[in-house]
Formats: sequence, C-alpha cells, structure tokens
Amino acid sequence: MKNNIHPIFDRLLQRSDREKMLEQRSKVIWLTGLSGSGKSTIAQALERHLYNNGFCAQVLDGDNIRSGINKNLGFSVEDRQENIRRIAEVSKLYLNSGIISINSFISPTREIRAMARDIVGADDFIEIYVNAPLEVCEQRDVKGLYKKARSGEIKGFTGIDSPYEPPLHPQLEIQTDQQTIDQSVESIYQFILQKIVLA
Repeated sequence: MKNNIHPIFDRLLQRSDREKMLEQRSKVIWLTGLSGSGKSTIAQALERHLYNNGFCAQVLDGDNIRSGINKNLGFSVEDRQENIRRIAEVSKLYLNSGIISINSFISPTREIRAMARDIVGADDFIEIYVNAPLEVCEQRDVKGLYKKARSGEIKGFTGIDSPYEPPLHPQLEIQTDQQTIDQSVESIYQFILQKIVLA
C-alpha cells in the first residue's frame, strides 16, 4: 500500500511561507494535567490573549476532538494512546500551516507525551504542566466526573483508579491553586513570546 503513496510535500507551500504571511512562528503548546486542573480554561483564555496580541492560534481539546475526528475512540489504554497520536498528527498539520496549536489534554503518561513530542518534533513541542492538587481538582469538579469515579460509575478515571504521571522536566509549570487564570495565562504568554515572534 505504501508503494502507492507519492508525497508532493516538496511542491507545496512551506511552513516558512505561511509563518511569514502570518508574521509568527508556529509551535505546539501542550497543556497536561489532571481533569479539573484548569487546562481547558487556560487554553481558551490563552487563545484569546494571543489573538488580541496579533497571533493566530487554535485550541484542540476533548470537546472538539472527541466529537469529531476521534469520536470512534473509547477510554481504554490503547484508545487513549491512539487519541493522543491523532491529536499530535493534527497538531503537526497546524504547525506546518504556521498556526500556534494549544492542546489541552490530560495525556496521563510520560510515554504518551513522549510519543506526541516525537511526532511534533522536540524543537516545536512546548510541554506545560498545569498542576493542581487532586483535592482541588475534585472541588472544581463541575462535570461531576470525580464523584462518578469515586462511586464506581466511571472506570479507569485518571487520578482515581488510573495513574497520572506528572512531567519530570516540563518547560513550564503552572500551579493553578496558587494563581488566577489571568496570572496563569500571562505566565505562559511571557514564556512563549520569544518562541512565537517571527525573527
């Protein structure tokens, strides 16, 4: 089957062409952390903050991925890995389009995140650990997921009966129990600014 694939990448517009048009450098910002740590809220606010400052960004999270491209996947270990693999491949397409991708996914294991980094490319993958203690995440449980996991209604829930492996060396750690959303977004923005400004 692979013998029938004939790539034409060398004849397409290049990433540098699109970055020049958009006047930015594309990156993949990967937010990882427990459910309820603040990833989605930060991603949405960061996207708006980047837009207000002249950058073109796109949020990828469970709502827009699992309702579309990954709606056929469940929550088994294998499906979670495939979920992240597909997200990383989509992120790479955004990257090559010159767009900043803001990814908000639990991505619970170091192995899964390493796979995503390998697909995207280490130079363009910015891992940010959105850290909040489990008890704080449970207090914020607006969807009632932790309550269902504690009662046994949900099996394999990260942080309860499925492990979360914090990043050992994240490029940035945001402790959302110690700062506001605005402070968190500003911290990320200042951290990534020199990486996304077109030289």
